[in-house]
Amino acid sequence: MNAIGMAGKRRRANRWLILRRVAQAAILALFLAGPWFGLWIVKGNLNYSYTLDLLPLADPYVLLQSLFAGHVPEKQALVGAAIVAAFYFLVGGRSFCAWVCPLNPVTDFAAWLRGRLGIKGGAHVSRQARFWILGLTLLLALASGSIAWELVNPVSLFHRGLFFGIGLAWTAVLGVFLFDLCVVPRGWCGHLCPVGAFYSLLGRFAMLRVAATRRAACDDCNDCFVVCPEPLVIRTPLKDSAASPVVLSPQCTNCGRCIDVCAKDVFAFGTRFQQAVSPSLGARQTASK
Repeated sequence: MNAIGMAGKRRRANRWLILRRVAQAAILALFLAGPWFGLWIVKGNLNYSYTLDLLPLADPYVLLQSLFAGHVPEKQALVGAAIVAAFYFLVGGRSFCAWVCPLNPVTDFAAWLRGRLGIKGGAHVSRQARFWILGLTLLLALASGSIAWELVNPVSLFHRGLFFGIGLAWTAVLGVFLFDLCVVPRGWCGHLCPVGAFYSLLGRFAMLRVAATRRAACDDCNDCFVVCPEPLVIRTPLKDSAASPVVLSPQCTNCGRCIDVCAKDVFAFGTRFQQAVSPSLGARQTASK
């Protein structure tokens, strides 16, 4: 196979990864175009922004902290939070983690490097810890009368640092990277991050889902479990023929890793009402590609 053919094959095998990186870069570019180049398409940051001086967007998690702190949000903030909440209610709350969060490339790189270095095992941290931390951030807002968590939130620090100079934000980013690399695999996003915990609750009944529509074609290679940042979410849809083939867990980030890695085309994006495809039909569909 020539170089062009190999490049095309790699693009197809990483199409959702490429699309995620393009989305993340495009979102950052929209925010940075104003302070860096004077092109103010979007004003603000991930917590609150205006697009084209018309569309308000606000992080509903930050708004919730503000409410707990006793602040009365402006009408535009409420409208912006409602728009964002409605969007993630439809596409899956943790899509934010895979497609928008600026820390995602950092944690993905830590996971890749961990594999390359052959680092095994790690400390045990419950995946429920992120929900306890989420609750504590709201209690902190209630006790302090401020959205104090946002002063140390690595996601917010990193995003603000890109605007105003990275400064101490590097400490938070480096801490997340080293924690994922050396202590707990995918530890920050999968075990500790309250932002991901909040968005998982927001997208519990989302329409857009990954589904193991051709699970009968699975050859048990386990590649999907290796690459999935939340591997427990795909076990039942893939292995239990009596269960729905749809990944209904709100912890799924809709990242598309399982779709990219599967040589049998078992997984695909669809809706929460997706059904499994019979083996014969699946074979015909594969042959027709």
